[in-house]
Amino acid sequence: MKDLSVVIPAYNEVNRIERSLQRIQDYLTGRKLAFEVLVVDDGSGDGTAGVVEKIRSGFPELKLVRLERNQGKGAAVKAGMLAAEGKFILMSDADLSTPIEELEKMEKALGQGFDIAIGSRRASGARIMRHQPWLREGIGVAFGFLTGLIVPTGFVDTQCGFKYFSREAAQKLFSLQTLKGLPFDIEILALAERLGFKIVEVPVNWLDEAGSKVRPFAHLPRVIREVLQIRYNLWRGKYFEKG
Repeated sequence: MKDLSVVIPAYNEVNRIERSLQRIQDYLTGRKLAFEVLVVDDGSGDGTAGVVEKIRSGFPELKLVRLERNQGKGAAVKAGMLAAEGKFILMSDADLSTPIEELEKMEKALGQGFDIAIGSRRASGARIMRHQPWLREGIGVAFGFLTGLIVPTGFVDTQCGFKYFSREAAQKLFSLQTLKGLPFDIEILALAERLGFKIVEVPVNWLDEAGSKVRPFAHLPRVIREVLQIRYNLWRGKYFEKG
């Protein structure tokens, strides 16, 4: 079994995926871990998969998982998590807005007995090295407040794309995941709490990277519907109907 799997959802990341993968390779190789990196291409139309295939010749730990059509970040992360072979599994955004070096903070947290560590841009001690545009950042804060009213988790930042799981937690939670879109993080955290997994919010360094695929106003109606669906599924016990 690998020590670590890194799962990277990627949709039209041709302009930055190579740089991010090189940085991850340099960092993890230097630590002498038995690791794998899974890039999940979410139906990209810009040649992202081709770039990853090219890099693989000099990066034997790199694997490509392809979704034939664009399904959403949640679907891509789920595919990667369930394909991962590591004892611990890190979810990281393709732009490395949370630097890969922040992994050490997550490892420390799980070493203290937690099952899941979630990176946080808003927890005490977090450092935002480059902010998002003020409107996007404000919408993010409002989103967190609103979704927290619908599905309370107790965490101040559910959407940071840097999360670290024990293998047991990842296999159980992502096998239950139903959402394919952006609120899948909320679904996973709500399920983790219901199942008794120990979760800690870890302050991380973070910097905004241009090129986000999220369009707040365009995506908002679907996001709200999906968050309401989580609340309904939890209320009706839908996640556990098959045991």
